[in-house]
Amino acid sequence: MIVDCAVYRDGHRTKGPEDFSDALAEARAAGGFVWIGLHEPTEKEFDHVTQEFGLHPLAVEDALNAHQRPKLEVYDDSLFLVFKPVVYEPESDAVSSGEVMVFLGDGFVVTVRHGEGAPLAAVRHRLEHEPQLLAKGPTAVVYAIADATVDHYLDVATELQTDLEELEAEVFSPDGGGSRHTASRIYRFKRQILEFRRATGPLGPPLTRLAGTSASGPGVPFVDERARPFFRDVSDHLTRVNESVEGLDRLVTDILSAHLAQMSVRQNDDMRKISAWAAMAAVPTMIAGIYGMNFEHMPELRWVWSYPAVIALMAGLEVLLYRLFKHRGWL
Repeated sequence: MIVDCAVYRDGHRTKGPEDFSDALAEARAAGGFVWIGLHEPTEKEFDHVTQEFGLHPLAVEDALNAHQRPKLEVYDDSLFLVFKPVVYEPESDAVSSGEVMVFLGDGFVVTVRHGEGAPLAAVRHRLEHEPQLLAKGPTAVVYAIADATVDHYLDVATELQTDLEELEAEVFSPDGGGSRHTASRIYRFKRQILEFRRATGPLGPPLTRLAGTSASGPGVPFVDERARPFFRDVSDHLTRVNESVEGLDRLVTDILSAHLAQMSVRQNDDMRKISAWAAMAAVPTMIAGIYGMNFEHMPELRWVWSYPAVIALMAGLEVLLYRLFKHRGWL
């Protein structure tokens, strides 16, 4: 579905032809560009855009199928970039990701959105209210999308940090750490971090190339050289995000190890208590078993004080064992 199509000249939106080809020709003639936004288009809907802008078939296939890693690919007539915006859902404490594919060429930008987490509407609104930035051409659109995506990464990282602090407090609380649901919650949190890392980690090399600091060579075509400092700024923010994700991952792994150690200690304590009570139960059972063998000639069987003496012996031994185990911390 085509969400929006506009021609921009000198940083301002203008009313252009409805036909893509005419709009592109008009924009190039006036030194502007065309920005087309699509949301989960079908192959038929995307065919017309592909033909008019000469998009590479491999990039088109990726844009239609989605489920791509963040990347930057250079073709003869365009660039193809993939971003993975993330959304934090506070109700379920979950992280979900969408996808934004960007085709950048001479006088045009085509954005394809998959999922609900893409910030394209906010990006377009921001750019249309900052004509001095939008006047820099299609490169400004790519920068604004990258900047909005990475800034939202920082917000999500902050939310995850808060959740992790709550989880840490629960694990090390006197009662919460022993909950049967704690381990599953830790594993779910680790899955959220993994989902987050899949979005942030692979984006580093594309931003490095856009910033012109990649060791693989100079900058990429269709990107204004003057935009390199802006992409370097976004790349620095992404580095902070990736460092935060690494820290979260290490910390949640340590919390899981601590929780498993706590559970092991608790199990050992429980086994010691069970063993202590079993030992205390074994003493009267042994004495009662001996005197329950019903042999005719056994000491004290006919003594009038035999029963209270045996009961007193049992009670004395139980008190002795209880104090011994209590002193050693088994009870």
